[in-house]
Amino acid sequence: MSDIRLEPVTGSDPELKLALSASGLPTEDLEDTGRSFFRAVSSDRSTVGYAGIEACGDDVLLRSIVILPEHRGKALGKSLTRETLKAVDVSSAVFLATTSAAPFFERLGFIVVERADVPPAVLATRQLSGICPASATIMKLDRAPT
Repeated sequence: MSDIRLEPVTGSDPELKLALSASGLPTEDLEDTGRSFFRAVSSDRSTVGYAGIEACGDDVLLRSIVILPEHRGKALGKSLTRETLKAVDVSSAVFLATTSAAPFFERLGFIVVERADVPPAVLATRQLSGICPASATIMKLDRAPT
């Protein structure tokens, strides 16, 4: 597995938008406030993917995890997700919505949750209130008690 590091990028970054669009991920709300995006860079300085988080009160929505096609199959998705979670306060609950990657996120410690169990601030995000289909799986990081 390669080491990666994260560099902040803005929601208006054209490469971020292109990578998300090419992977079928939403881009409609990238420039809204409360979002932080990162470029994943390998040891040779090449961009391998992108990730984002969205503040939802005390909680966080993990979003926009994407590995560029030429870098897939190298366990970089796991590294990118773990590095992104380091940017989240340990006391925050972390949620995500997915239409196709639930098994991947389950291997990283996320569990499926019902919409009724998701905090209102997370449900009110543009992602969960309209951009993602109602059929999307909502997941929460299942952290061990501290």
